[in-house]
Amino acid sequence: MSEEKAAIQRLLSKGVAEFVVCGGARNAVLISYLVAMKSVRVWRHFEERSAAFFALGRTKETGQPCAVITTSGTAVAECLPAVIEAYYSAKPLVIVSADRPENYRGSGAPQTIDQENIFTNYAYVGEDWNGWQPWHLNVPLTEAKTPVEAWDVPPEAFLPERKKFQVGELVKFLDGDVFRGFIVMLGGLEPDEREEVFHFLTALKAPILADVTSGLREALGDLVIDFPTETPHRILRLGEVPVGRYWRDLEDLTEVNVLSICRNGLPGLARESKVIEGEVDRVLRGFGEAMELGDINDDIPPARTRMSKKAEILESYPDSEQGLLRTLSLYATTGESLYLGNSLPIREWNEVAQRDVPYAVVRANRGANGIDGQVSTWLGASADERDAWGVFGDLTALYDLAAGSILNQVEQQGRMLVVINNGGGRIFDRLPRLQGLDQEQRQAVVQSQEVNLIAWAEMWGMDYLKISSQEDFDALEGGEKTVLVEVVPSESQTQSLLAAL
Repeated sequence: MSEEKAAIQRLLSKGVAEFVVCGGARNAVLISYLVAMKSVRVWRHFEERSAAFFALGRTKETGQPCAVITTSGTAVAECLPAVIEAYYSAKPLVIVSADRPENYRGSGAPQTIDQENIFTNYAYVGEDWNGWQPWHLNVPLTEAKTPVEAWDVPPEAFLPERKKFQVGELVKFLDGDVFRGFIVMLGGLEPDEREEVFHFLTALKAPILADVTSGLREALGDLVIDFPTETPHRILRLGEVPVGRYWRDLEDLTEVNVLSICRNGLPGLARESKVIEGEVDRVLRGFGEAMELGDINDDIPPARTRMSKKAEILESYPDSEQGLLRTLSLYATTGESLYLGNSLPIREWNEVAQRDVPYAVVRANRGANGIDGQVSTWLGASADERDAWGVFGDLTALYDLAAGSILNQVEQQGRMLVVINNGGGRIFDRLPRLQGLDQEQRQAVVQSQEVNLIAWAEMWGMDYLKISSQEDFDALEGGEKTVLVEVVPSESQTQSLLAAL
């Protein structure tokens, strides 16, 4: 069996059935075999960094591994950001790097770097891959002609290792002095986890700080608060690390006992806390029926009042960034899925978006909280979906301009690519610790820009709509092609609204 066939056989035996191929001379034979196979799905991309994030999106959607095929040299290194995100998200992203023969290593020959273990602790490199983290398969290849014979082998089932856990820690956590104050913080959840979490929380009836990425914020209704009235004694975190500021404040609130239940087994805090590693739904099923705790510190009534006042302020500044985003959140309820890019958009969506109508599917990249590869991940996760919505910041979009090259391979009917263009990284502009910077220093940190994104739409054949006022939403309508919606808020209204809040 050829080196290329042997590598493909290893991948198929682990359940890899989707491939994103980035062609080159070194991996041409490998790719030609894959493209000719009928039992696997193959996507084509010219840029490895974007391709790796697209593959990450596929794993988010299917729950199955997706492999990126790169050529040798620096092409492999382009996959590192996506590998890091997959590691912290506990996703089965696979990187297959074609390499020059082993005797070339250390020679300085063209397209020759040390590719073995290039991802260090972020990717597994052995045969006993458990399916809970990225896997790197480096394949040294000799020069070979493109094969002409047909070869097709169906992939085996993907069977990730079952995680073992103990629910005793959760039993103790929900017992005893929990009545000194208790809330739940709900981060991003996998679709399969949401039903079990919903039943657990509605039985518990405790106040919840719920991220929109949980997929449950709207469904949990009046149990959801914006922040606690008093510092709780205990916090139960379910799912990914929460987006909101209150989670970061817990670093200093060391008197608050925190227990996290999450897939990657990481506490999300630098100070002492406890964690149960595993799928959240399995842990809760193992726990059994939840006892009603209720609203111990009376957090829910004042939260309703605060939310009502916030809605009034938003109505007073309709063309502010938050005002336009709130209206956008209403339109997005018509979509089949919603993806929120990192940085300011995801935080503002949590703060001001509508809370009455659940979104069908909500996704995000929250493993490492980076803004890299966000558009590509969205396209991978929603590749087969009509009416898919993605909302991103302007710098996030500029980081991923190559993402649009794959649009002709995905479903575009009703697809909305929304970019909040506020002229730079405004999240840094609003951080308290940066308020003492002078104008020149602030410009360097915020990375101000004046890009008109209509050229990006033209580059990849997207339709284009600019929204700078509430009236502009009248023209927002999906079609046969992806619509790039550039939202340009009023800076003066935004600053007035922030002052009012």
